[in-house]
Amino acid sequence: MLRAEVEAGFGRHPDAEIYLSQPGLGPILGARVLAEFGDDPHRYADPKARKNYSGMAPITRASGTRRVVLARFARNRRLADALYLQAFTALGVSPGARDYYDRQRARGATHHQALRALANRLVGILHGCLRHHSRYDEATAWHTGTGELAAA
Repeated sequence: MLRAEVEAGFGRHPDAEIYLSQPGLGPILGARVLAEFGDDPHRYADPKARKNYSGMAPITRASGTRRVVLARFARNRRLADALYLQAFTALGVSPGARDYYDRQRARGATHHQALRALANRLVGILHGCLRHHSRYDEATAWHTGTGELAAA
């Protein structure tokens, strides 16, 4: 019953179609992501602001001798959890997401690091779709103009 109410309410939102077109987002998880981000189109100036708010953008600390990349500690945990679930689900439905994840793993990232990197990338894709008011397109999201998969 509650699920049907959430789906019905979310379905009436003007951006619901954009959220539902994203890999890994269904009506419940999409509603959760929308609720946590909010629907003010001017709240996030650029993809970086949206990524920072979500907690998916890493923090890099560098000195003269070391460079450490860490996950953000201060973040919206409900949103971060939802985006992590989206990234995990996207692995099974999006070839581009799977390839991006596999490349992260090949570079030495752990499973969780690779999922966070994928979630960060998906937040940027979502931001672009919302900014241009367009649905997700696998070819546009993951490919360059040359036909090869886009690099990280």
